[in-house]
Amino acid sequence: MCRLFGLSSAPRRSRATFWLLDAPDSLSVQSHRDPDGTGLGYFDADGAPQVRKAPDAAYQDRDFAREARKICSATFLAHIRLASTGNLSEANTHPFEQEGRLFAHNGVIEDLPALEARLGPDLSLVRGQTDSERFFALITREIRDAGGDIGLGIERAARWAAAHLPVYSLNFVLATVDELWALRYPATHELYVLEREPGGPHGARHLDHSGSGGHLRVQSGDLADASACVVASEPMDEHPGWRLLEPGELLRVTSEGRTETRLVVSDPPARPLRLSDLSDRAAHSQRAGG
Repeated sequence: MCRLFGLSSAPRRSRATFWLLDAPDSLSVQSHRDPDGTGLGYFDADGAPQVRKAPDAAYQDRDFAREARKICSATFLAHIRLASTGNLSEANTHPFEQEGRLFAHNGVIEDLPALEARLGPDLSLVRGQTDSERFFALITREIRDAGGDIGLGIERAARWAAAHLPVYSLNFVLATVDELWALRYPATHELYVLEREPGGPHGARHLDHSGSGGHLRVQSGDLADASACVVASEPMDEHPGWRLLEPGELLRVTSEGRTETRLVVSDPPARPLRLSDLSDRAAHSQRAGG
C-alpha cells in the first residue's frame, strides 16, 4: 500500500528529517515494501513549491536522504509509491504540483475517460498517466471555480467523484505554503492525524517516541517548543493523541496551526470498488502491508 505523510508546523518552519528517514518504520524503511517511487514536497523560504521525486525506492535514493535531512518548511508532503496506474516514471511519481499546491494520493479511481471528459481543457494540468494526478486536476479546477476556496473545491471534487466514478479510495494529503489538508474517503484505507502539543505529552521535550514492539522511533528537536500536526497512513509513534479520521472527514490545518474538520462526503460511493474488482497490479498496490 502506498504511504502518505504530511506535516504542518505552521506558522513556524521546521525540519521533518527524522519523520522521513530515521524511524525504524519510517518512510525510508517502508519503501522496501513500496519500491515504485519516492516523493518529497515542501516550500522554500520564498514560498515556492519544491518537489524532489524519482521512480526509485527511498532506500536506493541517496539524494532523497540528503534532501530530507536539510529541508526546512512549514508544511511537508511525502509519498512512497506502490504503483497502481501508469508506468514507473518521474511524471507518475507523487507528489504532484498544480497552481502552487502539492498533492499525494493513496487509492484507486477508475473510468478515467469519464474523469478526463469532466476535466475538459483542464486536462492540460496533467503531465502523467495516473488517476491520482487527474483527480488532483479536478480539485484544482473546482478550487478555481470556487474563487480559490480550497475546502469548497475539495468538497465539490470529492462529491462528484463519489457520485460518478468507480472509487476504491480517495485518501489524499494536499499542502499549500502554510496550510495542510487531508481527506479520508471512504473507509477502505486508514488515515490518521496527530495534533501534537508543544513539547509533547510530557512537557517541553523534543519529539521523541518509540513505537510498540520497537517498530517506530521519531525525533525532531524543532518541535520541542512548537506545536505540530501530522497526517499519516498509520500511527508513527505511541503518542496517545493519534486519531483515525472518519470516512468523508476533511481535515484542515490553518496557517496559524489551528485544526478544523468537517464531513464533506456523507454518502458511500455510488460505484464502490472492492479489492476483487481491481486488476492484479492495482489490487497489489492497495493491500494493507503491501
